[in-house]
Amino acid sequence: MANEKLDVLQGTLALMILKTLETMGPLHGYGIARRIEQTSGDLLSLNYGTLYPALLKLEQEGYIASEWGVSDNNRRAKYYRLTRAGRKQVQRETREWEQTTAILARFLAGEEKS
Repeated sequence: MANEKLDVLQGTLALMILKTLETMGPLHGYGIARRIEQTSGDLLSLNYGTLYPALLKLEQEGYIASEWGVSDNNRRAKYYRLTRAGRKQVQRETREWEQTTAILARFLAGEEKS
């Protein structure tokens, strides 16, 4: 059970993608996936079949933009970068997740606030 990887929680993938691009700069899809897995300490298992639709959705929403380039191994790859709207979205989603986790922490600790 110690070697079992967790699935990415619903609703967190977009934020992880945006935060990865904010931190690392432009990356291709495989680079984004590997960085998310590395950042999790290899505890998350990223389904590549969910990554590319998420990238497409973020691009359609205007949070990321893409362009074709050449990868380190000299192959053609689509590189994604954060847009100005994407930078604002990272901040907004980060605040929302911080609030959500603070609320959940209260429940998990069994505290009641009046």
